[in-house]
Amino acid sequence: MLTWEDFEKVEMRVGTVLSVSDFPKAMNPSYKLTIDFGQLGIKKSSAQITHLYRLEELVGKQIIAVVNFPPKQIADFMSECLVLGVVGISKEITLLTPERPVENGCRIA
Repeated sequence: MLTWEDFEKVEMRVGTVLSVSDFPKAMNPSYKLTIDFGQLGIKKSSAQITHLYRLEELVGKQIIAVVNFPPKQIADFMSECLVLGVVGISKEITLLTPERPVENGCRIA
């Protein structure tokens, strides 16, 4: 079991997707995302969300991500945050998003 103190260490923040590109070198179909987290700055992430999302619909979308994991090398790309989503029965990912627009960098509580 996680303790409350363990949970408080996880920094889940809201960010807005600035740009998206295909990531053909990833083992599983993925996109490269550039995300604005307000005062926390701009971070990059690789996300396996190609099944339900097209590149053009992701730009400007607010998402939720864990921003305090160490960077992770994925093929030739350094992922700096973990974009969060719900894993469906067929392994498709539905992004977690705020119900309404909020300031980039706001913490999930």
